Amino acid sequence: MSNANPDTTAAEAHRRRTFAVIAHPDAGKSTLTEALALHAHIISEAGATHGKAGRKATVSDWMEMEKDRGISIASSALQFEYAPEGHEGEPFMINLVDTPGHADFSEDTYRVLMAVDAAVMLIDAAKGLEPQTLQLFRVCKARGLPIITVINKWDRVGRTPLELVDEIVKEIELQPTPLFWPVGEAGDFRGLARINNDGEADEYIHFTRTAGGSTIAPEDFYTPEEAAAREGDVWENATEEAELLAADGAVHDQELFLNCTTSPLIFASAMLNFGVHQILDTLCQLAPAPAGRNADPKALEAATSAMDDHRDTTDDFSGVVFKVQAGMDKNHRDTLAFMRVVSGEFDRGMQITHSQSGRSFSTKYALTVFGRTRSTVETAFPGDIVGLVNAGSLAPGDTIFEGRKVQYAPMPKFAPEHFRILRAKSLGKYKQFRKALEQLDSEGVVQILKNDIRGDANPVMAAVGPMQFEVMQARMEVEYNVETIADPIPYSVARRTTAESASELAKQRGVEIFTRTDGELIALFSDKWRLSFIEKEHPDFVLDSLVAE
Repeated sequence: MSNANPDTTAAEAHRRRTFAVIAHPDAGKSTLTEALALHAHIISEAGATHGKAGRKATVSDWMEMEKDRGISIASSALQFEYAPEGHEGEPFMINLVDTPGHADFSEDTYRVLMAVDAAVMLIDAAKGLEPQTLQLFRVCKARGLPIITVINKWDRVGRTPLELVDEIVKEIELQPTPLFWPVGEAGDFRGLARINNDGEADEYIHFTRTAGGSTIAPEDFYTPEEAAAREGDVWENATEEAELLAADGAVHDQELFLNCTTSPLIFASAMLNFGVHQILDTLCQLAPAPAGRNADPKALEAATSAMDDHRDTTDDFSGVVFKVQAGMDKNHRDTLAFMRVVSGEFDRGMQITHSQSGRSFSTKYALTVFGRTRSTVETAFPGDIVGLVNAGSLAPGDTIFEGRKVQYAPMPKFAPEHFRILRAKSLGKYKQFRKALEQLDSEGVVQILKNDIRGDANPVMAAVGPMQFEVMQARMEVEYNVETIADPIPYSVARRTTAESASELAKQRGVEIFTRTDGELIALFSDKWRLSFIEKEHPDFVLDSLVAE
């Protein structure tokens, strides 16, 4: 058993801030990740997504496909200490979980949202709320994740700040509350007005550009009177806009923020490093520290022995796996399970139990991961992200624990919209094909569906977006030396069903029944109109929507 001191665990949990940066593709997530790391002094020079303006490749993007396409596919975890200006005592420990930005990989993004305590939603100043942004906002709200909104790329021509605020209120019923309001319109980003809880600007932060935005932008601070003398009408416009919102009730309230009713708002340019440390300061001051978690009610109901129904952060160690990734080290065929510590102290080498299987294993190889850079982690506390190497048969959503058993709710699956049959080019590679399929399915790269008609050699891959198929095939070839062929099949809608309904559904035209790896029966329909027709003709059929439709 761990010799964790509850007081130490409580203090360490209190200074943790674990969050994800989520947005639509090209909103600047990877650039912001670099900028945050720069401001925390863990890198000396910021990079940007590969191929943009000749800057360095982003250190959090590591898969070859990410480098080739300039997108984030696999999520990485960055940990660093940070002390806001004037902060006394121990610095905060920041756990920044990077997320894939391409729409095809939103299932992985959803998993990350199960492992964090808050989200920074990045919105492009010119584009406003985009489809994936809308979807992820809703996922955050459904889970109860507090959201800090950042309007990025204010150094480029875009929309007006009031127009963007109005859109957020109307589209997702989330009230932004300005903390740092822009001085200068989009494309003329001079600095930020710090807004107090009365909605008044009490300080002007002026930024100075650096070469390529690769180093921290110098800041100068002015009183409102000095700002008015320096910037004239531009300052007056900024303060009037903030006061207008305050008059409408858009001022920060911590309780409303934690209830996901309001969202602190910051304007920034990650590329120029404007407004970046204001984002970090806001996270430290307002985002919640890690809290305890309730056990899965279904697991409690099915339990045949004593089992905890809740774990506080100071209880025995427990954690949740939210991501399983292989192939992160070309020199070793290993698997890395990303785990979020929920309670207690994790010590490398401790013997822990896999709740789903009952098997225990040692955690000899525990890592923190920064892009492709690995370092051994000896101790971790609630909120921390730890990579466990070759730690049994862990899958996303699994619980690991010490002491009395606990099991948290399983990881939901996104509703797939694309389906393809996968088969090996060579029959002689079937054994490797099957092994690769099992591993990549357990990682959640795609969902695997099978039925007796198609057989084990022709499983169906189900995914949120078609690029997941490319990742699946690329990894099969690189990691398992298996070349594959993926053939489309004429389905676009999936529903969960029951054995009783499945037998009748199978008789319907344009429907095929499969079993997913987790045992769920999944009915695939040719299109939404076919589904609608069957639902109307057979209202007694069980056809449940999957998550995030």
